[in-house]
Amino acid sequence: MALTGKQKRFLRSKAHHLNPIFQVGKGGVNENMVTQINEALEARELIKISILQNCDLDRKEVAEEVSERTNAELVQVIGSIFVLYKESTENKTIELP
Repeated sequence: MALTGKQKRFLRSKAHHLNPIFQVGKGGVNENMVTQINEALEARELIKISILQNCDLDRKEVAEEVSERTNAELVQVIGSIFVLYKESTENKTIELP
């Protein structure tokens, strides 16, 4: 499901006050991290992830890889932080416009 511009704006405003709960560093993205991000998305639906200075990969590539591997929507990439959204099956709290 691709998000519309309106839905992305809505999610960006919701994500504004969130703090990043994961960090991608030198090791890049591994299975364990993907599992944890999936669990966090199921619980929260909307999360921020920061990319550390020592990460060797391009930040957009990292954001797209995490988004693909978790089947989540990439809402935005700002600087070294990106926002992911994935509708929760059990804990749905966000109603998209």
